[in-house]
This record gives sequence, structure tokens and C-alpha cells, in this order.
Amino acid sequence: MIKTADHLYLQVADNIEQLIEKEVMKIGEKLPSVRMLSKQQSISLSTAFQAYYHLEAKGLIESRPKSGYYIRFNSHRMPAIPSISSPVKKSCEVSVTEMVMQVFNRYRGTANNLVDFSIAMPPATILPAAKMAKAVTHALRTLPNYGVGYEPLQGNLTLRTQIGRLSLSWGAAYTGDDVVTANGCMDALTLSLSAVTKPGDTIAIESPAYHGSMQLAEGLGLKVLEIPTHPVTGIDLAYLDKAIPRHKIKACLFVTNFNNPMGFCMSEQNKKELVDIIVKYDIALIEDDIYGDLYFGKHRPVNCKTFDKHGHVLLCSSISKSLAPGYRVGWTIPGRYKDKVLAIKHNHSISTASITQAAVGHFLEIGRYEFHLKNLRKMLHTQCLRYSQALQEYFPEGTKISRPEGGCVLWIELPESVNTFELFQQALKHQITFCPGRIFSLQNKYNNCLRISFGTPYNKQVDDALRTLGKLVRKMS
Repeated sequence: MIKTADHLYLQVADNIEQLIEKEVMKIGEKLPSVRMLSKQQSISLSTAFQAYYHLEAKGLIESRPKSGYYIRFNSHRMPAIPSISSPVKKSCEVSVTEMVMQVFNRYRGTANNLVDFSIAMPPATILPAAKMAKAVTHALRTLPNYGVGYEPLQGNLTLRTQIGRLSLSWGAAYTGDDVVTANGCMDALTLSLSAVTKPGDTIAIESPAYHGSMQLAEGLGLKVLEIPTHPVTGIDLAYLDKAIPRHKIKACLFVTNFNNPMGFCMSEQNKKELVDIIVKYDIALIEDDIYGDLYFGKHRPVNCKTFDKHGHVLLCSSISKSLAPGYRVGWTIPGRYKDKVLAIKHNHSISTASITQAAVGHFLEIGRYEFHLKNLRKMLHTQCLRYSQALQEYFPEGTKISRPEGGCVLWIELPESVNTFELFQQALKHQITFCPGRIFSLQNKYNNCLRISFGTPYNKQVDDALRTLGKLVRKMS
């Protein structure tokens, strides 16, 4: 393969980053000059500058006037990770909507200079809006009757075919016939959960868990059992294995890749073990994989669906976190529950929007999606590091920060004396929002935790907001 300048500067930057992580190069140490790096690596001055610019954007090195570049940060010297969540004794009736709406409605109508760390997605300004507009134009030109008619119940064929092809990236081989489209990931989750449960049933979720999952369970009249979760390895599978028969769990709803809010990515072995557990008890797993494409490493992680040989896993996802949230294009690969999902979809919405489905299908078909993802992943990884550095610098000693390897959220554990719902109210006076930890559980837990999205590109406004949050936390500590 021919090495382009683009590949070269990234390769050089990655090598330096590895030396920093291994502490071969230490914080405060001066790096070779651009000219020296150019000679050492047999690269042009331009490529050497690009490598340093890339590391500087990540916050790993800094430029000092008339002095050169110095190592600034080592991601392996981060604060401790958040605590492992503790087990609960029984399932709960769900009542979380009022609390969540209180958080997300408090700042409606506030000034335009609001710094919003509460929404777990990249802002529209860094999404390919113009290219998607061209895809919509193409859809209008090519759809029968300009797309005013109903789509087939299962969804746009081009879109479903392209989603099937995406499965190759996580080690599977599904076709368009395996896919059912939906109006976003939450709609896919609703269809899937409705297909495998009835009101009064108990489902298992992580703890802490995405508040939307709890709201969904509440709307369907389900009980929820929160499963202890490790901030790095994920769900406590031994606990789950014992809990399923004890609590008569009918289904599991988990985010296994770059979990929201903790950020963990379960290992392949643990995913396989999870599938073995649900097969043993003959129950369903609804796998929310909405963040799976936003990985920071070299390879996309597999899904539990990868190991699903008997159709027990209903994989759900969408392009809402990666491409066009407003288009409301999602899907499920429901396995053995496909007929039930289709029947519920027919009763629930009849069809999904024809134009946006066709537009997204075309965007995927012509290969633009992967090109966009490559840039988005690089941007999010850089932002994750910059946000983590700021939190480490501005927040008090004892603060614990998650280590996501993808996605767009950080889970932060503060000293016990800090109530993050009160912190949220104080931050709102400074035009800053985030998600208090309390909304991620039904058990009156995580009152000293918060979730911050690093989707917004790091700038002075973001830095000032994190500094202000740090000051507020110190006052409450």
C-alpha cells in the first residue's frame, strides 16, 4: 500500500503517542524540533508539523513560543475510574419521566450562549448537512411519485440492504431481509421490547442505565431490575445469571458498546457469555448499539448479535448519533421475533418516512458514510481527551472519570458531599447544563455523579464552562 502524507503524519503521531503512554517520553519533556523530527523520520517538514499539530489538538503536547514542543499530558495518568455499581434486592416499578423532564425542560427558552453538555450526540454543525441535502434531492428524483406514497412495511430496500452490509464490520453477514426499519433507535427499541414483553413483566438493565430505557419501560408498564455494572468491563454476568430465574426476567435491555452513561465496551468473551446466558433461559436480549460506529481504536467492536445463532438478540441502532438525528432513521435486526415486530410496527406506525430512508440508504450506498465516520471518530477522540484533561485540571482531588474508548459521553463521580442535581441548578444560572447522575437509576443512587457529553468541539466557551463547573463543585465539596 502506498503511504500518503496523510497516512504518514498519523503514523508518526501515533508512534509518539504510544511513547508518551508508555512513559518513555515523560510529561514536561521537550520533543525533537520539527526539523529534527523531519530528519529522524525521513518525512517532509510539512508532515512533521502535521504530526505535532495532531498531537497538540489532542492536548497531548503543547507549543511554547521560541522554545518548541513539550509533552503536556499522558492519558494513562488519569484519575481513578468511577465505582462499580452495587446490586439491588428487587425490581422496581418505573417512575423516572418526571425527573428526566425536569432536567431537560428547565433550560428551554434560555439564552443562545447556553453550553449544553447534556445531549449525548455531536452538534449539527459538525455533521454533513450539505451532503445529506444532496442525498435528499436524489431521493426525491428517484422515488416513485417523489416519495409521497407509503414505504413497504419492512422499510426501504436500499436502506435495509446497506444496513445488512454494515453488519460485515462487526463480524456478521445479515441481509436486507433481516432488517426492519424504524423511526430512530428509540422506536426500534420500543418495537423490539413490545415484541418480547407484556405489561407487568420484569426486564434487566444496567446500573446506571440510559434514562430513555427507563422511560421506555415506564411507558410499556414494565418493572425494571438494575444489574451491577463495572465502568470498564460492563455488566456483572454472574449476578445476571442468578437474577434471571430469581426475578423471572423476561428480557434484557443493554448498551454493550460504549455504554451510555458509563462508556464501557464489553469484551468479545463477555458478549458471547451474555448470549449464552439468554439462550440458556430462552429470553430475549435487546441490544442498543447506537454508539457502535463511534469507536476510537482501529476496529469496530463486535455485537452480541455477532454470536446470536438462534435469533434471541434484537439488535437496534440508528444514524441519530453519527449522521442525521433529525431524519429519524433507525432499525432493528430482530431475529426470531421479526414477524411480531412487523405486526407491532403495522399497528403502531404503518410505515416509516420514505424520503429520509431513501436519502440515508443512498448516502450509505455511495460510500460517504464511512468517510464521514472516519473524520467524526477522530474528532470525538480528540474531544474526549481534551474534556478529560480539563476535568482533571478543574475538578477537585478525588474526582473519578470514566475511560470511554468510543461514543461521546463521560461519567464522572464526585465526592459524596456533592449533590449533582443541586449542582445542575447552580450551573444553569451560568448557562451550563449536564445530566445529573440521579436520572440514570430508580434506586436513589448516583446523586454525586454526572454525565457530560463531549460532542461539542473543544473551544474557549467549553473550557470556561468546565472551569466554572469545577469551581461550583469545589464550593460544594
